[in-house]
Amino acid sequence: MKLNSLSEFELENEGFKVKLKRAIGRADVEVEEEFTDAPRMAARAGRKGSSRVPNSKEEEEDAVEASMLIEVKAPMVGTFYQSPSPDSAPFVEPGTQVNPDTVICIVEAMKVMNEIKAEVRGTVVEVSATNGKPVEFGQVLFRIKPN
Repeated sequence: MKLNSLSEFELENEGFKVKLKRAIGRADVEVEEEFTDAPRMAARAGRKGSSRVPNSKEEEEDAVEASMLIEVKAPMVGTFYQSPSPDSAPFVEPGTQVNPDTVICIVEAMKVMNEIKAEVRGTVVEVSATNGKPVEFGQVLFRIKPN
């Protein structure tokens, strides 16, 4: 902190918070740590994954609604495709009604095209992955509001 002339530093990430303060001209340093329940914080934070606590009724309602969404996650590492071919329409878009057997995307792994189904009845709210880009195991691909 001295090297960079910092008197205060704060880091907050996924329910973990560290705050350092350095008293200028004094040798003592104040350290504050706060641990919270990360899953609970993420549910309250809303879709964007920030750890900010909602401070208006509308933000709180959005956070509650977001916590009720079902996340469809990548079952494997591969390349995400929203449509069966480059010149075809996407399988689904935000607002599309799906049922458990609806194919919502393809994940290509080792030259095998794996159809991913919704596995839930509802409405697609968000497409979280980018067409033609790699996805990791467990990465959120879609968020669906159940019916």
